[in-house]
Amino acid sequence: MSVDGYIDDATPERLRLSSPADFDRVDAVRAGCDAILVGAGTVRADDPRLLIRSPARREKRAARGLPPDLTKVTLTWSGDLDPDARFFTTGGSPKLVYAPTGAAGGLAVRLDGRAEVVDAGDPLTLGTVLGDLAARGVRRLMVEGGGGIHTLFLTSGMVDELQLVVAPFFIGDPSAPRFVGSGVFPQAPDRPMRLEEITRIGNLALLRFLPGTGRG
Repeated sequence: MSVDGYIDDATPERLRLSSPADFDRVDAVRAGCDAILVGAGTVRADDPRLLIRSPARREKRAARGLPPDLTKVTLTWSGDLDPDARFFTTGGSPKLVYAPTGAAGGLAVRLDGRAEVVDAGDPLTLGTVLGDLAARGVRRLMVEGGGGIHTLFLTSGMVDELQLVVAPFFIGDPSAPRFVGSGVFPQAPDRPMRLEEITRIGNLALLRFLPGTGRG
């Protein structure tokens, strides 16, 4: 995010806040996970592939008996997803789409086998999603965005670790998307996170936080 907490500007073109060195760090984190999750808004706006880019890391995963790519996961409430998005058309690992009961059936027909659509109930809850992923063998899940998904996980208390990279500039546009939205964070001042590590990546700063348990 920018120094003032934004993850993009308000222009149609995607703003790249990270550096090549940080993109490589993210790739290394991906390689150590079982699955990667983004929201449907990110699938629509960014059209990400969500693949491990390094051939060496893919080979290491294969040597450990793991698939070269992560299981891809997205959440949608509306079912508005393009079957031709790169989320669905790239990589050989499973693609999972969690949707509420009212949207799941129609979405499964529209995706036509490009992903498994999971009926996550009505309403869709993170507990249902994470329970299903655990039953599928997912032990380490990387949640990559965007802001709505970050807010959902943080306000639900479902975060084990936060890796936050701060870019050395300001956006200053209230209409631009922020790292988190206006969700309710119960007792946030009384439950500060613990700063576990600070790493410099060129002009970027990586802050690694663990969940807090209360003051002192």
